[in-house]
Amino acid sequence: MTLFINPLQIEAQVRAALDEDLGRAGDITSLATIPAGRTATADFVLRKPGTIAGLAFAETAFRLLDPSLRFERLVHDGQHFSERTTLARVSGSAIAILSGERVALNYLGRLSGIATLTARYVEAVRGTQAKIVCTRKTTPGLRAAEKYAVKCGGGANHRFGLDDAVLIKDNHIAVAGGIVPALRAAKDSVGHLVKIEIEVDTLDQLREVITEGADVVLLDNMNPATLREAVRMIAGQMKTEASGGVNLDSVRAIAETGVDMISVGALTHSAAVLDIGLDIAI
Repeated sequence: MTLFINPLQIEAQVRAALDEDLGRAGDITSLATIPAGRTATADFVLRKPGTIAGLAFAETAFRLLDPSLRFERLVHDGQHFSERTTLARVSGSAIAILSGERVALNYLGRLSGIATLTARYVEAVRGTQAKIVCTRKTTPGLRAAEKYAVKCGGGANHRFGLDDAVLIKDNHIAVAGGIVPALRAAKDSVGHLVKIEIEVDTLDQLREVITEGADVVLLDNMNPATLREAVRMIAGQMKTEASGGVNLDSVRAIAETGVDMISVGALTHSAAVLDIGLDIAI
């Protein structure tokens, strides 16, 4: 699997984070306590097992502070490691290292936490056809980074924004006057390259969608028995996505119904930060 995130997006996000942390006067603690010429080496060390994501963000934090710093990646994003693994090493100006420490760790810990949780879901459905996909329930301003972390964990990305694809949900259906009017209006509005997905809560609603046609149907908050019947009714006419109430205890049963995708908001809105530390080794 190819892992890629636009370097320009990384730089813009990290620059904003550094501006937030350094404020008007910079790291006054390091400036006050460390001689200007002092150098150091520091290791990023994994404290608990996990899947890594975000090394480029950590590296960018140091490069923006001091281009002369040397950042050495010892592992790659998307790899899983046990605790006490050294992930990367940074060397050069001690002041610059300490000034960038928190921003680098925030990105690396947050994104690795998402990748680690995603990997657990992916492992839970291994052997089925279901893909684990993320949602738009992301931290404002960090969507591209968090969706990248999902891919590092072996998951797949749903749409990145409202302009990616048509997703007709229950509120759209209510305002549009029903499933058929909503689908017909969407087909009349968008180009032939734009996918149309619609959410249904019941098998009766699904029958309307099957008659009218769509590219993807989102089967919302259905139990495994109902999902299995929905997949049988659709018979491959469109892609199927299960959503709602998905957790690590339920995801295997959902996957075994034959759905194509399972969307999990928890991947990005509830992932715990992976414990990674920066250890100075002067």
